[in-house]
Amino acid sequence: MKNLSHFRTLEPHPKLSVVGAGPGDPELITLKAINAIVSAQAVLYDALVDKSLLDHCSPTCEQIYVGKRAGESHSQEAINKLIVEKAYALGHVVRLKGGDPFVFGRGQEEIEYAREFGLLTDYIPGISSSYAAAGSAEIPLTIRGVNESFWVMTGTKSDGSLTADLALGLQSSATLVILMGMNKLKEIADLCQKYGKGNVSAAIIQNGTMKNQRIGVSSAAELASMASKEGLTNPAVIVIGEVVRHAKPELWQQITKISKENEQ
Repeated sequence: MKNLSHFRTLEPHPKLSVVGAGPGDPELITLKAINAIVSAQAVLYDALVDKSLLDHCSPTCEQIYVGKRAGESHSQEAINKLIVEKAYALGHVVRLKGGDPFVFGRGQEEIEYAREFGLLTDYIPGISSSYAAAGSAEIPLTIRGVNESFWVMTGTKSDGSLTADLALGLQSSATLVILMGMNKLKEIADLCQKYGKGNVSAAIIQNGTMKNQRIGVSSAAELASMASKEGLTNPAVIVIGEVVRHAKPELWQQITKISKENEQ
């Protein structure tokens, strides 16, 4: 691979397309993404990708699962090397990733690695769960007169700690959208209380946009206890902000009903 002069004459030229599959519902993928899958000689797909999207692959396309859920051993380094290997062996490789590959998806890392080995590269955006999950729960991320922005952040950094950006966001009127934060709910709730936002409305949307979507709403201070009571787990998106008050009325009516029953 160090001498690329020969490989650069190959037809078709080895190519990587990093493609966003969308937030979960397979109908929310773009037409351009479908066309990339159709033309691929190999598709490397993640755990959160709906497998029905692989029906668009050609009969000869190699379909390779490279998910990173707990207990699975597909390291990023191994995936990078597999992309290059398959591109030179077969031609066009599609790296199919949930959501948008450039939103906490490490898509840029894969593109940069592929370019080092002379691959042509392409990026096809996908609808991100960072906003689609809230929308599917009928929670607008911005409302005139309520907030002026929304912040998207990871709940867990690479070293396992909670992002410091949450503390900054809690000092603003922004809606806060937290990905990969379900294992940090107690810390998130405690920090909300520390910054005087314990009573701000909050929501957890599990499997957003999908048929098995589940939604829980509460105050920010009660996020951990609410998730426990409702049995909400990954994959899920956390939304903190007064925009959550504009979620489906029946969600809040159910919370009020339960609270009154507990008081009796």
